[in-house]
Amino acid sequence: MCHVFKLHRSGFYAWLKKPMSDRAIEDQRLLKLIKEFYIASGATYGSPWIHQDLREAGERCSVHRVAKIMRQNKLKAQIGYKRRYITGGKPSKVADNLLSRQFNPPAPNQVWVSDITYIRTYEGFLYVATVMDLFSRRIVGWSMDKCMDKHLVIKALLMAVYQRQPKSEVMVHSDQGSQYGSADYLAFLKEHKLIPSMSRRGNCHDNAVAESFFATIKKRIIRKKIYSTRNDAKAEIFNFIEMFYNPKKRHSHTGGVSPAKFEEAYFSELQTV
Repeated sequence: MCHVFKLHRSGFYAWLKKPMSDRAIEDQRLLKLIKEFYIASGATYGSPWIHQDLREAGERCSVHRVAKIMRQNKLKAQIGYKRRYITGGKPSKVADNLLSRQFNPPAPNQVWVSDITYIRTYEGFLYVATVMDLFSRRIVGWSMDKCMDKHLVIKALLMAVYQRQPKSEVMVHSDQGSQYGSADYLAFLKEHKLIPSMSRRGNCHDNAVAESFFATIKKRIIRKKIYSTRNDAKAEIFNFIEMFYNPKKRHSHTGGVSPAKFEEAYFSELQTV
């Protein structure tokens, strides 16, 4: 037996004009926002962080819906580069490994970590040194130059000291690079009440958080490209650190907020105690 379903003519013509369901239309609207946040993160955010961005923007949707939309549109978070790690390694003759992989200090300006990476340009390499406060994962000092020497790391540390004005001793952890073992660098540490700590030779785990930051830079903005000039590279790295990473980049370590917001919450709580 055939069943004939009655359909009102006006409803039929309305359906012809709007073949997509209300949910599909809403998914398209959400997709536009998701793409904006995804691009802003440099393709480093998965659905949980994108969902938090949407919630902060006043949207009400589930993380599962965000994940489904991203999956359907092939928006996938880029993961970091695989790296071979070596256990053990010889201690430094300059400084012991005081940090000992204790990556979660209870307050700012207790432990900073420093590292160096390089960026390819058609003018030659651009070297970047950074200083990170382990408490919030905030980059508190950085410098960029065509030479990878002691002045590169001293300038990054000078910026950190100037910006943070620490009131007591700060441990500064690094690898065993010659820049960090130079007499001028060690004298700068001593003058500003900074205590040196160094990874064991060949052991990347000992400075894993600093290395993780450079992995983020490489997947966020560099992506194997070569910049025309060093100034082009400098501008993009400056924007990444000061316009995205410090004020906006979400971290699991900080409960899903940016380094700047994590520190704001810490100091705000101190004032109310």
